[in-house]
Amino acid sequence: MSRLGLIAVLASLTLAACTTTAPPIATGSIPPPVTPTAPALPTAPGSRLLTFASLNGWAEEDHLAALDAFRAGCGAARDPDLSRVCKLARTDGPTEEWGARLFLEANFRPQAVGDQGLLTAYFAPKYDARLSRSDEFSAPVRGVPADLVVLDLGAFEPGFAGKKVTGRVKGGKFEPYPDRAAIEASPVDKPLAWMRPEELFFLQIQGSGVLVLPDGRRVRAAFAGANGKPFVGIATALRDRGLLPDNNTSGDAIRAWLADNRGPKADEIMQLNPRYVFFRISDDDGKEPVGAAGVSLPAGRAIAVDPSRHAMGELYWLDATAPKLAGAFPSYRRLAVALDVGGAIKGDVRADLYTGTGPGAGAEAGRVRHELRLYRLIPIPQS
Repeated sequence: MSRLGLIAVLASLTLAACTTTAPPIATGSIPPPVTPTAPALPTAPGSRLLTFASLNGWAEEDHLAALDAFRAGCGAARDPDLSRVCKLARTDGPTEEWGARLFLEANFRPQAVGDQGLLTAYFAPKYDARLSRSDEFSAPVRGVPADLVVLDLGAFEPGFAGKKVTGRVKGGKFEPYPDRAAIEASPVDKPLAWMRPEELFFLQIQGSGVLVLPDGRRVRAAFAGANGKPFVGIATALRDRGLLPDNNTSGDAIRAWLADNRGPKADEIMQLNPRYVFFRISDDDGKEPVGAAGVSLPAGRAIAVDPSRHAMGELYWLDATAPKLAGAFPSYRRLAVALDVGGAIKGDVRADLYTGTGPGAGAEAGRVRHELRLYRLIPIPQS
């Protein structure tokens, strides 16, 4: 009998036991899942395997929504065991809440990742744009420059596999590509569109978004490249200079300050972040943007991670509490799939939650700065 069939039998026995030996279950409640005995799993150094019952908030999770997100994104997985569970979820996976919980508990074991880390969030913004420059729409959306070169160091030295450097050839020498301030001071050839400076800045932080033109036409601006400089957040500078209070450096607050101080004052602050992102423009299909894994990002269920520490398509339990910013949700406890990467997302216990498209998603994303406990769901090897 297949494992899925065994789960179904065990589930039916559980339901029968509940109705014959215990008081009736209230309508709409979830029967307690029965998990088959699983083989021992290897653990990474410094990590530990746990039970699902030990995860804060597990019983309250929307397991079907989580499983649906896994089904949508697990095709990016390269691990054979994870690919097998992915195929099982897509072909024979349950379509009801209690079955989804049983499926997850029967096919995975949670493993703690590191210690305490940080959860932030990002979104796909919608911003107004113009096809010609004006005093208000003065920031050009730039495509990838012809002189930008990305070198894969692994082609020169196997020990540097996966390491890349970005620069340009000038005077017969390869040099780092200019920073934000230098790029903004340079003339632009054939801009893709024009935006308000602070909104272009946030579009570059998010990596993609929708531009709305005066005639109502919508186009998608997608990440096409960057200048290779590290991302530097400006919230700390705004706090340290007394320009924003300690507990109110949300995305909305920062964007409002930049808009109110548009010009040299705001430019100086934005140029503290040397990273500059270039875009490509395409028709907007109305779908969620595609992440680094090549999969559309399910809102609220996709995370950007450090690709040197985590693999695309992996499933994680987020336990994020103690928000640092005013107006934030008190906690984020849910399953999410690793489907994206980000310039500022570095380390084992670091994740960036995708909240969706538009102003509401942006307001939420801008308030997420929570202490994070992260758990990887390890697929149980086939016996």
